[in-house]
Amino acid sequence: MAGRDRISANLPWVEKYRPKQLDDLISHKDIISTINKFVVEDRLPHLLFYGPPGTGKTSTILAVAKQLYSPKEFNSMVLELNASDDRGIGIVRGQILSFASTRTIFKKGFKLVILDEADAMTRDAQNALRRVIEKFTENTRFCLICNYLSKIIPALQSRCTRFRFGPLTPEQMLPRLEHVIQEEKVNVSEDGRKALVTLANGDMRKALNILQSTHMGHEEVTEDNVYTCVGHPLRQDIENIVNWMLNEDFTTAYNNILNLKTLKGLALQDILFEVHTYVHRIDFPIHVRIHLLEKMADVEFRLTSGTNEKLQLSSLIAAFQVARDLVVDEAK
Repeated sequence: MAGRDRISANLPWVEKYRPKQLDDLISHKDIISTINKFVVEDRLPHLLFYGPPGTGKTSTILAVAKQLYSPKEFNSMVLELNASDDRGIGIVRGQILSFASTRTIFKKGFKLVILDEADAMTRDAQNALRRVIEKFTENTRFCLICNYLSKIIPALQSRCTRFRFGPLTPEQMLPRLEHVIQEEKVNVSEDGRKALVTLANGDMRKALNILQSTHMGHEEVTEDNVYTCVGHPLRQDIENIVNWMLNEDFTTAYNNILNLKTLKGLALQDILFEVHTYVHRIDFPIHVRIHLLEKMADVEFRLTSGTNEKLQLSSLIAAFQVARDLVVDEAK
């Protein structure tokens, strides 16, 4: 027992605090209650869960499986395959087919096949799966999990009951974060909590990973420590960058931003993303804002094409200096 506690202590927090049953899940109450009804009434259909990462798709089906089967039955009744496993047409015709086709003699109920990240499966494998799902519905249920519904062939979609897992809201994430903070006795400031939720962007897994890595690297989880830990520009840094671009001459602005980038190891892509959000909060005349947004979109497009960061930084500063001149001309 002591050995199990030691293993649990060394687990990443995302696994250590993964919900064990449906009641522990913190969001999508309508989806959870519907699935719970299916389980209670023993009428579970084939399922298709889709939505962004870290929103509870895998946790939900694992909680369902733990509710359906005892720990002894779990391994013989559940087949879980991930994108890291080979899931080409050979696996569908071999492993999945043999698992689905063998009946359970001594156990009542059906088997469960969980195909995580099903959007990584080839079209041939999906087409082969279509027939397997149809043929063995009597004793096997399938649950497909994916991020992008469009990558699942329509024939598979029509055979499953679909549920969309949207990004979590801050109100849903905070109580769960608070639970982990209390359990792990983490020293977190109020701005640190806000920073965790902001950076997670509706992804609970990301929030817990950032919390754990910041806690391991710093005494207190504050806003500055969280942003530093993930290599994200601080809010103060973004304010300084925009201030330099609008109020300093070109050379000063360029050198200041370049020094800041080097000192803090920031990527221009991250700076651009934060500056874009900041621009919407500045009271620019509408045509100036449009000019800036167009130029920033061009810079981002060129960055994704693999161009030189220094050249693109010059282009970004130039766009802001032109915007400044436009505002000055209008004031005259």
